[in-house]
Amino acid sequence: MKIALFGYGKMGKTIERIALERGHTIVAKIDVDSKDYELSEVDVAIDFSVPSVAFSNINLCFSKNIPIVSGTTGWLKDFGKAVKNCEKHNGAFIYASNYSLGVNLFFELNTQLAKLMKDFNDYTISLEETHHTQKLDAPSGTAITLAEGIIEQTTKEKWSLGVTEDEHTIPIVSKRIENVPGTHVVSYTSSIDEIEISHTAKNRDGFALGAVIAAEWLKDKKGVFTMKDVLGLK
Repeated sequence: MKIALFGYGKMGKTIERIALERGHTIVAKIDVDSKDYELSEVDVAIDFSVPSVAFSNINLCFSKNIPIVSGTTGWLKDFGKAVKNCEKHNGAFIYASNYSLGVNLFFELNTQLAKLMKDFNDYTISLEETHHTQKLDAPSGTAITLAEGIIEQTTKEKWSLGVTEDEHTIPIVSKRIENVPGTHVVSYTSSIDEIEISHTAKNRDGFALGAVIAAEWLKDKKGVFTMKDVLGLK
């Protein structure tokens, strides 16, 4: 495949390396200040840019009939518009808060645990996520996805950043520490015990590999998809 990269920071460079290892070609490397770039030969685009330009990158690809895989978080107020624009242009689009294959399996585990715990009201639910200091948004998109998975299965109604006394709200604690790729912990705590599930990324390779696999899967398709489609989890 011929791939365009929107965002050429640490993640973009990791995606480039893994894509090349898998036999693909990078035909465009586009950062916020890039101008006059060419997309006519692109088979699929991968966006790990910044929140301020992610939505415009996605719409640009729709207008040029380029399938796009987006891993940028912090722009989701416009997600519904992106879906409508994809449908309008008969495009192809995958968004995921996290492309790691392990994290997507972790999402499924989180959902199953929430189903098991929904009737045990003695347990309080909390989330904690830790990332590198360069991460711009908090909480992480992965933490939000985990919280939403719990809300779908329980009586919880919403999530909040930081500690809360509201029993219907899931608190998410965000920590930023140098050189931490990403750790997420879901805790169920009672007066007598605690149940935890966690996922710890060792490096960025897992995120990048998942994004490239998603791009391989999306090529020549039409519609709006998720990593559940890519991994056959639906």
